[in-house]
Amino acid sequence: MKRSLTSVATAAALLIAGTHGVLAAEQISVLHWWTSGGESKAIRVLKDDMSKQGYEWKDFAIAGGAGAAAMTALKTQVISGNAPSAAQIKGPLIQDWAEQGSLVTIDQSATDWKAHTPARIDSSVKAGGHYVAAPFSVHRINWLWINKADLDKVGGKPPTTWPEFFALADKFRAAGITPVAHGGQPWQDMTIWETVVLSQGADFYRKALVDLDQKTLTSPQMVQVFETVQKIRTYFDKGYHGRDWNLATAMVISGSGGMQFMGDWAKGEFANANKKADVDYICAAAPGTSNAYTYTADTFVFYQQNGKKDATPGQLALAKTIMSVDFQQQFSLYKGSIPVRLDVPMDKFDSCAKKSRADEQATIQSGGFLPSLAFGELQSPVTAGAITDVVTNFMNSNEDPKEGVRKLAAAAKVK
Repeated sequence: MKRSLTSVATAAALLIAGTHGVLAAEQISVLHWWTSGGESKAIRVLKDDMSKQGYEWKDFAIAGGAGAAAMTALKTQVISGNAPSAAQIKGPLIQDWAEQGSLVTIDQSATDWKAHTPARIDSSVKAGGHYVAAPFSVHRINWLWINKADLDKVGGKPPTTWPEFFALADKFRAAGITPVAHGGQPWQDMTIWETVVLSQGADFYRKALVDLDQKTLTSPQMVQVFETVQKIRTYFDKGYHGRDWNLATAMVISGSGGMQFMGDWAKGEFANANKKADVDYICAAAPGTSNAYTYTADTFVFYQQNGKKDATPGQLALAKTIMSVDFQQQFSLYKGSIPVRLDVPMDKFDSCAKKSRADEQATIQSGGFLPSLAFGELQSPVTAGAITDVVTNFMNSNEDPKEGVRKLAAAAKVK
């Protein structure tokens, strides 16, 4: 009897200790801008995985497709000494935060990352040879999304050249369909402009946007880019100004819009609406870009907590979870991306994702796998911002393409 009572007492003590441990669980605060339907489902997978491990998730979700508002909020939090455990950061900004001494290293969680990650992305999440960020997924930017019923209605096919694109746009317009669903926000304007730059060839894109070569930036080809963008704009509807990207995607989902230029997070919205690739919508490389792949990688960086230079157990667990095979698969299935890990099975993914993976691997080999300027993978925020201002001002005015090119060349010199 005494032994039984002792066992009961011990079990009770363990239960109390376990309960106390849960109550004292480390809080993981995360700042991001994943707020649309598909994005919310994707981030919820991570939240649930961390909760199962005993961590308390504190969500700082700030709406805005390109993260401008989130970056402003992040700076305020860091300056005030309340940096989040992790934040959605990418590209050169990762290095900027590392140089400021704000980040912690997560090497302990990254023992197998290099072997399973595209080299360009692997190097981008390191600073000083150490991992300071965890990559989730790869998004292809240069997609064109088409409502299949609309396409069938007008007897069209996915365009592979700009003349074919404009011919299809004319058919949509004649059928009472908005040819191009677009949201007039700077980052969405940049998405179209950057894609048209890419249509001039991977080498042209590299010289223009990676090297910022003045000869290329002022070339007749760049004038053609601005002329093409100017013509695309004539196929928007009157209400495009300020429209959020997911509302433009909703137009294509409903059939009121025929096409949209957008990265493959748009596919998360189609999935959230129970739409299927090749049945309800078509995913095609934008005209002239089938042999190239502009990308952005979703990444979280990890900030020092309470002045401590080492990562907390929760931060290390978060990094390890993000790069686990199971999480990578489930996250991308919801978000529309492809896993950054190259060893994640693709059998559960749709034809768009499988094409994205195949094109990713092909362009890595050919040199056509290129970081996106529009999505923060290229250039400093100052330079990228100056170029964005030129592009969005051009798309919202009647400016001459040659004047747009002149301003572009000047903006590329802003540091």
